[in-house]
Amino acid sequence: MWILVWRTRPYKWTRGCFVTYQVASPGYSTRNSGLGGALHEGYGQVLGYVASSLRVLLGKLPRQVQADVLEVRIRQARPLALVTRSGIVFVSKSGQLVVDPTEGHRVTGEECRLTLQLMTRSSIYMVQDQLVQGFITLPGGHRVGISGTAYVEQGNAMTIRNMGQFNIRIARELPGVANAILPAIMDSRGRVVSTLIVSPPGCGKTTLIRDVARQLSWGHSGSCSRHNVVVIDERSEIAASWQGEPQMDIGPCTDVLNGYPKTSGIMVAVRALAPDVVLTDELGTAEDVRAVIEASGAGIVVLASMHGDSWENVQMRPGGRLLAESRVFRRLVILSRRRGPGTVEKVETLC
Repeated sequence: MWILVWRTRPYKWTRGCFVTYQVASPGYSTRNSGLGGALHEGYGQVLGYVASSLRVLLGKLPRQVQADVLEVRIRQARPLALVTRSGIVFVSKSGQLVVDPTEGHRVTGEECRLTLQLMTRSSIYMVQDQLVQGFITLPGGHRVGISGTAYVEQGNAMTIRNMGQFNIRIARELPGVANAILPAIMDSRGRVVSTLIVSPPGCGKTTLIRDVARQLSWGHSGSCSRHNVVVIDERSEIAASWQGEPQMDIGPCTDVLNGYPKTSGIMVAVRALAPDVVLTDELGTAEDVRAVIEASGAGIVVLASMHGDSWENVQMRPGGRLLAESRVFRRLVILSRRRGPGTVEKVETLC
């Protein structure tokens, strides 16, 4: 079914339908065209972890708007904001979208406190290790960036206080999103080669890696052979494991090392799980890179991601320089948000 809704800016084609909104001056408002009521799956999951007053406002948005939301931004004493494929908008006190931040619902300290309570299940101590890294992961793989006041000892953040800003990034499965790059990262025998995916934050790296894992694990006829895959899921975002069971479809031949730091997870995979392919996201430190090099030296294909906007940019970081010198990765995929998250700018052969 095609859905055509008008907006002031040129509309764009998005996964088989035109997704747009009606805009009225001076605010950015929507009209429910019969698709509202039931919550969009990923959007509905995250609403279960925000204060009830915010849940009511966010739940009033039409379903086609919910499907377009990438992030929910909750900031104490500032307007409730959404990051959508079309840009940043705000939610008014009546649950309508507006472009003027002064018309947005002003989030209270109590709403932030209740939201934190729900996200941590009233036990901040249990997620303290994640909090000092600036995030927690909700069931379903939704990552919440949390900021506040750090308590520092000897240069290290030991705990976080006065947490009043939450950035909820909604995780989504997009089966088939890897179709555009799979042929380019295969060799002549239909086997995947080591590949690095590079993009700025919020450009779809994790979504792409998830679908690559799924397709390699299933082994679709004519596109790739079946692989034994291990996912190192340090932040529980790729597989979104809950009580040991992946909530995302990552394929029948995929093992998940959930919550493992990349360095130890890669070593466990190499020594115990005999993978054809290891997938992980967001290489950051030189230690992460050294673990990837060791896995590659054992004959294992590695697919990983890294923040940046070009290969030259990546090599400016210590870990990136080490990657370039080691020549571990044979393919480079650059993503952007130029035509929306997941835009493939180029696939380049490195060696």
